[in-house]
Amino acid sequence: MKETPQQYIQRIHAYIEGKNVMEVLASTPKQVAGLIESAPKDRLSKRPAPGKWSVIEILAHLADVEIVQGFRIRLILGSSGTAIQGFDQDAWARYSFYPSHDVALSLDGYRVNRERTVRLLQSLPNEMWENFGLHSERGKETVRRVSEMMAGHDLNHLGQIQALLKG
Repeated sequence: MKETPQQYIQRIHAYIEGKNVMEVLASTPKQVAGLIESAPKDRLSKRPAPGKWSVIEILAHLADVEIVQGFRIRLILGSSGTAIQGFDQDAWARYSFYPSHDVALSLDGYRVNRERTVRLLQSLPNEMWENFGLHSERGKETVRRVSEMMAGHDLNHLGQIQALLKG
């Protein structure tokens, strides 16, 4: 059964309890790079089960989501109260042929876009953290909430990558 938006929010927020969001956002791309640097291609492309993503697919997803989240933050900062459209990550994976993506390119895209987003967030005055968008599935999301969701999303996928490379 698919998660509801509220279940997703709760699950993702559980990953960041007690953690510094900005530290997670800044460090995760390096952690992912360290995990995959010596992993054999067959390990990176192995799916754990039908319908579950391989490390290559997770990296392609992280690169795409980083573009989306960076764009959302910039939309919100430019016009508080703006509409934010959700998307179907599985459809993106299918039409983008995630299994065929280049690991290094995905990692570079994720890393570079994340560095730019972290720099932007670090430069924000306190009041701008409360600018918000209206997400089509999850409702009101402030810049703070989007940042927290990004960090939790990172930790979720970091754990998946660690598990895939161990097993």
